[in-house]
Amino acid sequence: MPAGFFRVCLVVITAIINHPLLFPKENVTVFENTEEIIEKMKEREENLRLEQLKLEQELAAQEVSVDSSEKTEPEKQYDHDSLSWNFWTALSMIVFLLIEFWRQDYQEGNWQDYTKEDDEINVLGRTFKGFILPDKVTLDSFYERCLQNVTNDIARNRELVEGFADDLLEALRSVCNRDTDMEVEESIGVGSMYENWRTNKPFTCDFIVPFNPPEPYCFQFETWCSGESVLPDKGSYGMIKIIRSDESSSSCICDKTKLGEDLLCLLHSKVSQTRQSNHMEDLLCFKDTQYLDSDQVMTWFQMALTKGWNKIAHKYEFSLIFNHLDTPGALKIKFRSGKSITFNLRPVVQYADSDVYFISHFPFNSLAPSFTTNTHWFLTFTVYEKRYIQFISKTLPANPCHLSCLQILSFLHGKQCSLTEPSSLTNYHFKTVMLHLLQIHPSSAWTSDCLEARLQDVLNFLEKSLQEKRLYHFFIGNRNLPQELGVPVEFQKAEPLNLFRPFVLQRSTYRKAMDMFHEMLKNTSALINEYSMHVQNGRAIPLNKDLL
Repeated sequence: MPAGFFRVCLVVITAIINHPLLFPKENVTVFENTEEIIEKMKEREENLRLEQLKLEQELAAQEVSVDSSEKTEPEKQYDHDSLSWNFWTALSMIVFLLIEFWRQDYQEGNWQDYTKEDDEINVLGRTFKGFILPDKVTLDSFYERCLQNVTNDIARNRELVEGFADDLLEALRSVCNRDTDMEVEESIGVGSMYENWRTNKPFTCDFIVPFNPPEPYCFQFETWCSGESVLPDKGSYGMIKIIRSDESSSSCICDKTKLGEDLLCLLHSKVSQTRQSNHMEDLLCFKDTQYLDSDQVMTWFQMALTKGWNKIAHKYEFSLIFNHLDTPGALKIKFRSGKSITFNLRPVVQYADSDVYFISHFPFNSLAPSFTTNTHWFLTFTVYEKRYIQFISKTLPANPCHLSCLQILSFLHGKQCSLTEPSSLTNYHFKTVMLHLLQIHPSSAWTSDCLEARLQDVLNFLEKSLQEKRLYHFFIGNRNLPQELGVPVEFQKAEPLNLFRPFVLQRSTYRKAMDMFHEMLKNTSALINEYSMHVQNGRAIPLNKDLL
């Protein structure tokens, strides 16, 4: 009996030791070193066979030295031992077979898929590491030829659009009812056009337009890091509740009971008492709630812009149309000559007294998260992004290369998107990587002579982020930001927000982004050489303008 039990344990332990699921480090090499593992298995089998022979010899020696009285035991006891041995042998075989079936089923399941995905990422990683940028002379001539002179065109377009946007918003305010409509504030220029790294045409100016509810109402904010109504997995989302201003400052009994017709509260006006909860829909709230509805805001803003344009259209010799109807203020100016200028006016809600804003809709082909409901608004830090770039530029050497890096990457990304369809990888990700590197590298590493090295750093950083499916938001969860920026503390102390989190669940989207990035790297040298000036014998020969 003890010998049988020992053999059973030996078989089970052997099966467990050789089981691939319990020892993944050994299992990883199954597909790559099959012959080597087979040899090791044969060697281990031979060792086990020798151990078995040794055990049998020891058992035989024990049987010789047993007492003679045990040899005369009844035949029934011998049969019982034989049956016990057969039972344990059968049980061990069943356990071994069950483990083997489990292993085979698992090998045919998701395990192979994950191994295949990791192999694909490793192949791409090896390809990325072999990427080499053009030499410094070619890179400098490319920037001078294609990007440096773009600034003048941007300044002219920006000046024209700014003046018209101010005039349009002023006309909008004049046609709105100040007692019932939202109050529109001055616009704020944001994005690449105001951070001085825009390169791709059309040169589109982006403006955010804060608005507030009419008196006596105000906004109350609920975010994932300060309220329970927004789940933690909805990072960077928030909800905007419209309440009466006196609700947050007093607890008057008139709000909780019905007063008679001949009674009047001395703390509140008669108008405030007559406003009922059914008035919420007139304040652009979602049905039967007090939360601001993004679709109603879009409809209201488009109608208000139309009324404002109709009032001032006679002053201009061009027409104004909506460029995209699925965003609130994507506009296009069309001149009689056929030339056009696009710009975006995006209604936003200011978060408390900060420069963080809630935004409902993103421009076309921008970093647009998937909203779950119309009451979830996305928090944008675009004003802080512009402010940080201006702040850090004061600490860098003369003629730094950080904006040149963004211009080159934006240009290459735009050209790649024109060759292949756009992916989830956007210029916003390049800018996020650049902001992280500006915080990591010392100011001396951003001289104009370091352009090639910094470009390589950005691409390496993005490559690693794509492979790990992890790129953190620069402001959310970053506790090392300069105090001069004034970023709210609750966002700095929040959990870091992974911008690449959708890639974890959406494998096809991730694959598309990886392919686009791979193609961009593969075409970088050819594009730079094609669009730059060819330097021959110290003389620059410009390219044909038709290529630009």
